Amino acid sequence: MSNFKANIQKLGRAMLLPVAAMPLAGLIMRLSADDMLNIPVIGAAGNAVFGNLDILFAIGVTIGFAKTKDKGIPALTGFLAIATLKKGLEIMNPAVNMGIFGGIISGLIAAWTYNRFKEQKLPMVFSYFAGEKFPLTMVMILQTITSVVFGFLWPFAQAGIDSFARLLVNMGALGVGIFMFLNRLLIPFGLHHVLNTYVYYDLGSYTAPSGEVFRGEMTRFINGDPQAGLFLSGFFVVMMFGVPAICLAIYRATFKENKAMVKGIMGSGAATSFISNITEPVEFSFMFLSPMLYVIHAAFAGLAGIVCYLLNIRIGFTFGACIVDYLINFRIATNAILIIPIGLVFFALYYFTFYYLIKKRNIQTLGREVATEFGTEAVEEEQELDLASKNYEYMAKKMLQAFGGKENVTDAFSCNTRLRVEVENPAVVDEQRIKQLGVSGVIKPTEKNYQVIIGLEVTYVMAEFNKLLEQ
Repeated sequence: MSNFKANIQKLGRAMLLPVAAMPLAGLIMRLSADDMLNIPVIGAAGNAVFGNLDILFAIGVTIGFAKTKDKGIPALTGFLAIATLKKGLEIMNPAVNMGIFGGIISGLIAAWTYNRFKEQKLPMVFSYFAGEKFPLTMVMILQTITSVVFGFLWPFAQAGIDSFARLLVNMGALGVGIFMFLNRLLIPFGLHHVLNTYVYYDLGSYTAPSGEVFRGEMTRFINGDPQAGLFLSGFFVVMMFGVPAICLAIYRATFKENKAMVKGIMGSGAATSFISNITEPVEFSFMFLSPMLYVIHAAFAGLAGIVCYLLNIRIGFTFGACIVDYLINFRIATNAILIIPIGLVFFALYYFTFYYLIKKRNIQTLGREVATEFGTEAVEEEQELDLASKNYEYMAKKMLQAFGGKENVTDAFSCNTRLRVEVENPAVVDEQRIKQLGVSGVIKPTEKNYQVIIGLEVTYVMAEFNKLLEQ
């Protein structure tokens, strides 16, 4: 079971790699549209991303699962895998369109091929093709077989996926509400990326005036589909109003002596959600302290989706459901102005619910913790350490020491807000020392896996952490 959870986490990380290319691509596609700057050559860069999502996902998944620090050959293996699959399917059944699922499957096969054959030895006459180059040959053979198999099987799977899409659409407001509820509820397990991937990039289809076909709520909206955006509009209510209301409730409910500290943390959390759509630093601050509060948060998100659907609010995003996308996409949205009054109502609903429950049930959210003594006394530098100090090298150094040194770290990577570390021996990990470094929290999803909640600056901490691991 622990291996399964670890692989799910890796899949979630791998899916974030191609997603990193999408925000800017979506924004320039919107800015270059006919009703804005009308510069098609700029929009072509965005189309290069959204028109090749299967390739990006294949490469991303391969990189995520390949067991090597040098990702060049694995990336090429992933590209050959999806290219071979697509050409094979064109011969087997031109009507088959596996979309991003073809990319994910190709990436998994490519990663397995690389890990299995990267040290393969061959007779001297073929020695040039041995070692790391051998997976390049093997993946084309395996993907040819895969294209034959899926050429027969995928039409049935495609019919099932279409039925699921029709089910969600036919469920109307309830379907949107279920999607948004699960989107929040699955975040602790890292499975929300899988659900999002289908809805964002594969749900429904739209044929543009140019004849090009686009799939997925996000892609269809940006390319002018007037029917897209119903599954996305509710996120603007949650990210721009709901999460900031949670931050205010936690701040108002905190003990008086801790208000200055909590004000800075929750203030930045609210701003991050409002401006950049990043909510995990706030959500992880209470989801494990009070699962009840988190389920209520997920339920309110589902309710927001239902309300936006019933009021026919259609607005999408590429960077995220934040003020940036709201302003940029306002002109091509439907009833987007209603996001503001609805958001204010949900702000009040979130705030009063969370504040009342935190106080009534004495939930130990940030600033309400019972004082405890740490296992080891923090040095002055650590007591004053704040991510705002930009002392990422110091933080990475102390964090690596707390994880038992680089000899104890078997894998390390980051997502948008979390530093994820897998260790050999969890007994030597000093979680209290990590918490003293000023991070938002430390969670342990499996026996050997840790997630350090840092925030947006995790990218810089990760860079310094990798430098120490490579020394």
